[in-house]
Amino acid sequence: MFYSYTPKGTCSHQIEFEIDNGILKNVSFAGGCNGNLKALSILVEGMPCSEVIDKLSGIRCGFRPTSCSDQLTRAVSEAMENEK
Repeated sequence: MFYSYTPKGTCSHQIEFEIDNGILKNVSFAGGCNGNLKALSILVEGMPCSEVIDKLSGIRCGFRPTSCSDQLTRAVSEAMENEK
């Protein structure tokens, strides 16, 4: 299923992804640090959602209380809750 999420407190302004049987696919970010977010998208491609959440949850960006990685985990968690 396709999801779109508006992150809060980050430079990116949109996160889009798909979840297929608990696997994260086709992650893309709009805005933010282009190179880093392309790399993040490639690294999490095909990973179980639970693993992405475990590894990236709580990561901060500088003095901000969140990051694009952390916002991705929030988006995935929300999407998984909505699938139930």
